[in-house]
Amino acid sequence: MSIIKPIAQLLGYILDILFMGLNAIGIGNIAIAIIIFTLLVKMLMLPLQIKQQKMTKLQSVMNPEIKAIQEKYKGKNSDTVAMQKMQAETKAVYEKYGVSQWGSCVQLLIQMPILFALYRVFQQIPLYISQIKVLFLNILGLNGADGISSVSGYADTLNEIYGKTVDWSNTSTAVTTLNSFTADQWTKLKEAFPAFSDMITQNLDKINHMNTFLGVNMSQNPGFGFGLHIAILIPILAGVTQFISVKVSQAGMEQPDSDNPAAASMKMMTYFMPLMSAFLAISLPSGLGVYWIATAVIQTIQTIFINRYYDKIGTDKIVEKNVEKRNKKRAKKGLPAETIVKGASVSTKNVNNNKNSSASSSADRAKKLQERKEANDKKIQELKEAAAASGKAAKPGSLADKVGMVSRYNEVNDKRK
Repeated sequence: MSIIKPIAQLLGYILDILFMGLNAIGIGNIAIAIIIFTLLVKMLMLPLQIKQQKMTKLQSVMNPEIKAIQEKYKGKNSDTVAMQKMQAETKAVYEKYGVSQWGSCVQLLIQMPILFALYRVFQQIPLYISQIKVLFLNILGLNGADGISSVSGYADTLNEIYGKTVDWSNTSTAVTTLNSFTADQWTKLKEAFPAFSDMITQNLDKINHMNTFLGVNMSQNPGFGFGLHIAILIPILAGVTQFISVKVSQAGMEQPDSDNPAAASMKMMTYFMPLMSAFLAISLPSGLGVYWIATAVIQTIQTIFINRYYDKIGTDKIVEKNVEKRNKKRAKKGLPAETIVKGASVSTKNVNNNKNSSASSSADRAKKLQERKEANDKKIQELKEAAAASGKAAKPGSLADKVGMVSRYNEVNDKRK
């Protein structure tokens, strides 16, 4: 994506300045720079997260109303008019709470390019941090100084050590490939170029010092060996911290019914995504795993505080502020202000009450109809008995004849029911 590159360059520039500042005070370490950089990025993206959490809070309140509307039009998918009414009523619920139907989608659209750009930066850190990049260029000799590139056939030798064919004349490719070299490959490199062995060792020591954190090289993959090496903790922590982050973000949300497709989606997000993060962190540079861990931890803390804030002020206050903002926008366009309950066909607070009152009203109506029917039947029976006692048939148009007609109508109607 063309939009990713400029964003990655900007983020990489910020990371480079941060690393130079840390290096100036004697703590120039990739992992520390990643953690602090992640904190800065999450703070910059905090307004987006606040909006997203607010949307989540309101969604849990709106869901009963939306569900009631969906139940109302259930089985009418082929009815265009009914679907239009359902969309209009659903839109009215969103408007009542001052929320855009596409609000969450907009938040994701804004965040996704930033996230992709961050992954690009952390996968290619030496290209963005100048003080590390220059050390690789010293080894290669691609910065004008003598290096292994001055040796005839150096590219073939490097391909043999690396095990793959790479364009070593391309600075970006050469630097990122060297950054992925294992300790064994670095040893083979020094043996293959003995004239530059000391120079390689000096620069490599500086690279390892900047790349290593708690004994883990940020440029190396933890791997699938599952040994006792501390590096295996990175994918484990990446999965665990993301699981905690997802569970915290779902706290207070209305859990969908088990037969609802959303339930399967939520379950997948809760368990599958953390497992996927752990799996990917095994085969990707440890620096990216550290970023995922830092992101999950920071986001969890932010989510807890944001949720506490919204719980304290209450949903009604959130709705009031939302509608107030919408009215300011409407005022600029010369449109009349909306009230909080405008257009809402169902109120969340009254959903259960409406159901109860409806059930009560139906019972009352049924009782009254039954009483009326019993009184009517009693009157008809009295007239029948009177007619039988006199031994006369009911004359056409007489009261007794009309009563008989009503009786026959009621019998037919009862059979239909």
